[in-house]
Amino acid sequence: MKILPVTDAAFKPYGRIVEGYDVKGILAALENTPLPENVVYVPREETLHAAPGASQMGEALFGGMPYQLGYCNGHNTKLNCLEYHRDSEFNLGTKDFILLLAKQDEMEEGKLNTGKVKAFRVPAGVMIECYATTLHYAPCQGAKNQGFQVMVALPLNTNTPFPAGIGQNPLDRQLWARNKWLIAHPDTKEAQKGAVAGLQGENIDIMDLI
Repeated sequence: MKILPVTDAAFKPYGRIVEGYDVKGILAALENTPLPENVVYVPREETLHAAPGASQMGEALFGGMPYQLGYCNGHNTKLNCLEYHRDSEFNLGTKDFILLLAKQDEMEEGKLNTGKVKAFRVPAGVMIECYATTLHYAPCQGAKNQGFQVMVALPLNTNTPFPAGIGQNPLDRQLWARNKWLIAHPDTKEAQKGAVAGLQGENIDIMDLI
């Protein structure tokens, strides 16, 4: 696997670089969020919403629809799972971070071979949009001894508790939280907790690539 920059043309099917917003206030607030040894996700963080420029940016990104600014922080180098939403997700990091991505149309009968996953490096301070059809999960750190602090902007209530999917369609059974469809590698804690084990092949680890 080669880690490509988000400026590479290969990123275009997955998302885009978002420019034109003053993100200094959000980055300053993000710097003050926890940086644990594991991975922590908070759907909505009030200090991010209160940051200078946050409301103007959020309203513009989501076209006036209700939204939430949260974060995913910690240390991680593995794929583990992939998820998608019915909407785009916006990310912004205080440090370089790496996203492991695939496309929803690469799934076959609700499963995905991890050989289709690609890695992209997002520079510190650069905001990107991951399209609704892009499979993604927790970021990976950009260097071995460096964690990540990444803003996660999504429609309001995404990733909050919701009954697991029980519909007849295979995708219904991948519903893991509100507006969150997820497939896990069989070796993960998510699969042990009942997530659909839809990732086939190696559980990618980029430790030797950073």
